Amino acid sequence: MQNLMQTLRDADIGLLVTLAQVWRVADTRLNLDELVQVLNDVMRDPQRAETVWDALDDRQRGALQMLLASGRKMPLNQFEIAFGKIRKMGKGAIEREQPHRNPQSTAEALFYRGLIAESFEQSATGMRPIIYVPEELAAALPVHKTAYADLGEDLPEEDADAPLTSIDDGIIESRQMADTSIVDDLTTVLAYLRVNPALVEADDFAELEAGRLEPHLLTPAEGRLSFLLGVGISANLITIQEGRAHTNRAGLQSWLSAPRGQQLKTLADAWRTARLYQELWHVPGLHPEPDGLTYNAPAAREAALNLLKRWAPEDEWFALDEFITRVKRFERDFMRPGGDYDRWYIRNDDNEYLRGFESWDAVEGAWLEFLMIGPLHWLGLVDLAEDAIRPTVWGRAFLGRVAWPTPNIPEETIAYDEEEDVLLASRKVPTVDRFQLARFTSWLPSGDPYHYILDAGGIGRAGQQGITTAHIVSFLTRHLGEPLPPALAQRLDAWQGGPQADVSFERLLVMRTTTPDLLDRLYDDPNFRRYMGARLGPMAVVVRAEQADALKTALGDVGINVEIFS
Repeated sequence: MQNLMQTLRDADIGLLVTLAQVWRVADTRLNLDELVQVLNDVMRDPQRAETVWDALDDRQRGALQMLLASGRKMPLNQFEIAFGKIRKMGKGAIEREQPHRNPQSTAEALFYRGLIAESFEQSATGMRPIIYVPEELAAALPVHKTAYADLGEDLPEEDADAPLTSIDDGIIESRQMADTSIVDDLTTVLAYLRVNPALVEADDFAELEAGRLEPHLLTPAEGRLSFLLGVGISANLITIQEGRAHTNRAGLQSWLSAPRGQQLKTLADAWRTARLYQELWHVPGLHPEPDGLTYNAPAAREAALNLLKRWAPEDEWFALDEFITRVKRFERDFMRPGGDYDRWYIRNDDNEYLRGFESWDAVEGAWLEFLMIGPLHWLGLVDLAEDAIRPTVWGRAFLGRVAWPTPNIPEETIAYDEEEDVLLASRKVPTVDRFQLARFTSWLPSGDPYHYILDAGGIGRAGQQGITTAHIVSFLTRHLGEPLPPALAQRLDAWQGGPQADVSFERLLVMRTTTPDLLDRLYDDPNFRRYMGARLGPMAVVVRAEQADALKTALGDVGINVEIFS
């Protein structure tokens, strides 16, 4: 914040002339530099300051008292919401309007008396305008003479740094405990992309690809698949080439082979800085228009995480609504550079634009709620309940409150169900092994454990990836032991040199006659034979599908009735 002298030097000449009247500077023959110096002296004088203070009404004094109690500064938009706008006028307008005598707001009354000034400061989201009281002026004001109890809800009755109120664990309902299934679901996505590079549209998988993937996710929540794509790209596990998502082999093996705790940390850190994935475009009910939108996703996340670290109880439940209300009260500009609430163009489901601070709950509030119940919960960082959240041990570590956990999770091997003829992989199977299993099998929709079938289709796809039956035998033997179950061993042995022959299935249209003689007569007649394919017996013949209508017409022309059975 600037000192009093610098504040006066930066002021418009019209304001300086007005301040000379308010602070009773008698000499009107001063040049600009002399006027600044005299005002600097006068406004430091406690007697003069008390005279100006006494001329204020209770609300004006209360507003100034509040500002002083907030560290002598406050974001401009926050102050104006509580105490009104300040019209910025030049010398001529000031002479006409006399805002120091006829202010249109409490804020304007203080500004044109020189008791507050406007400047800029750096915030987490960029430069923002602030209202402040110069230090020398604050020291001269008789703040002990007036309290600000009459301001009611405009005043910060709570401590801005106090923890949020804890909720007794015994009354928490509808718990949704966080887990590390994000690791499992991303492994599934990576296995799919290793075999099938997937079409993407903007920051999401194409609808066809999503339809194929979602049945195999442990948590198919709305928006989670696009989150997996964004985090995977930020973690250097997925790359986009010509509109399709591929695995990034450079970083794939090290992540798949890492302990689960480290895998989760990699994804959480990647989300923290992700730029392709932007939560604002995924909040239900919000439809942003990118033109002119200065939204900085990583900066907004970091600001929200800092507030969570500042206010969340250590390891207890607290109300999500209380957190959002606290942000609105004390850090409302956390995701808007400069506190400008009119520059962004965001529509709601009713196609109405959400602009101005009055839309804070619909935009910032909704964004904060989505952050908690979406990304932070998906990453295993917060537990959810009805209207409440709680940081997990992973969440507390992510906020820097404790060291990152390194749990010793027992590993399991892949199993085989001979009766169902399926290979089973639980979440405790190392992800690198389940990833490899998924490359040479066909997948069944399942949960934990995952179900895979060793069939010709899977083995064929394995061959296209350079995976031989010898590789598969070695892999399965490591998990299932030796010898392999007979059904698997026989299948792999039959495919050792690749498929012995190819067959195909196709749907045929068949014409059946009532007698063999009738089919012989039709088949031998060139006028009918041209519509037919191979004979299937004495009274049946294949009909070329594209010629069916023409054959029906030709038969009708010679008085043969045709019945069609579907």
